[in-house]
Amino acid sequence: MTAILVINSGSSSFKYQLIDIDTETELAGGLVERIGEGTGHARHTNTASDAGRQERNLPIPDHTAGFDVMIAAFAEHGPQLTDANLIAVGHRVVQGGSIFTGPTVIDDAVQQQISDLADLAPLHNPAHVQAIVAARSNFPDVPHVAVFDTSFHLTMSPAAYTYAIDPALAAEHSIRRYGFHGTSHKFVSEAAAEFLGRPLSELKTIVLHLGNGASATAVDGGKSIDTSMGLTPLQGLVMGTRSGDIDPAVLFHLHRKAGLSIDDLDTLLNKKSGMLALTGNGDMRDVEDAAVAGDAVSQAALDVYYHRIKGYVGNYMAQLGGLDVIVFTAGVGENSGIIREGALRGLEGLGIEIDPARNDPFSRVARVVSTDASRVTVLVIPTNEELEIARETQAVI
Repeated sequence: MTAILVINSGSSSFKYQLIDIDTETELAGGLVERIGEGTGHARHTNTASDAGRQERNLPIPDHTAGFDVMIAAFAEHGPQLTDANLIAVGHRVVQGGSIFTGPTVIDDAVQQQISDLADLAPLHNPAHVQAIVAARSNFPDVPHVAVFDTSFHLTMSPAAYTYAIDPALAAEHSIRRYGFHGTSHKFVSEAAAEFLGRPLSELKTIVLHLGNGASATAVDGGKSIDTSMGLTPLQGLVMGTRSGDIDPAVLFHLHRKAGLSIDDLDTLLNKKSGMLALTGNGDMRDVEDAAVAGDAVSQAALDVYYHRIKGYVGNYMAQLGGLDVIVFTAGVGENSGIIREGALRGLEGLGIEIDPARNDPFSRVARVVSTDASRVTVLVIPTNEELEIARETQAVI
């Protein structure tokens, strides 16, 4: 057995998976959360054990303490890290800017560069650095690899990533479209080609990563040519608490007329918008249930959600110069037949037809949900960002 430990860190939590890279199976996984709060929470699952999920509450003052909790969970509940032949630790990093074009072995200089990019991802990169420091301290004898959400999108052309503002100002402050969810878009687009038994190089694909955060990407021959998120993950589709695309003048108007500060506006668009603002609920499952039960407000919000997705599908069909495959993935995209049908309803004239009998049943496996007559194949493919991070980590070491 050869294992890679994958770390996905947030400001007050981190998820982890231990993956047998030879068989690409998950050996164990868990979550350490509420770091820095009075009482933290940790859960751990050994997938080979019948004991199920193990949970505990205890003080977790920082990420270093969190790693101690994780290591103790492995020691107590297995599998034993000493027996796992751990060859590397892979870290998800949201923002790599234009610097990191692929997975990168972390040394002190790389760690500092990730920290320096915090201006472009103030909610994410500082947390990644905390986890990297803790992990390098706990696992000093194996390489650590950063896998960047942004790297997959660096194949976009200047026409796709350039904002029409003063070029000198944009260059000085690194303002451009970067895109995110790159590990998911890469994994899913490659999995779609494998599922269909077709060369990745010949497929024109739109990936719809629909979760609490949501993004669309146009993938041509395995390369990202356009994506909905921009300088930050705020741009693009309607999300759980984020507005997605909005006229920038709305911000000026709210500042002048409503007296909202820059911080107020940041909070408004990132944490108090999207489905939460439109329905009072940021969880798509609850919004969907309410709409099915006849709630007009929830249905109107879903119509806004669908309208935005359809706009990107049409845009990316044009940018790709045709379309072979649409893939739904992530929590909402994988699990909601209602959302999939609503997002593509009315696009039959573009050769996109959903088959209700294939689309409705719940399933956790990759599958076709379009009709046999549909010119565009519509797939549902579960994403696996942790496995993609493990693969990229293995490739670079």
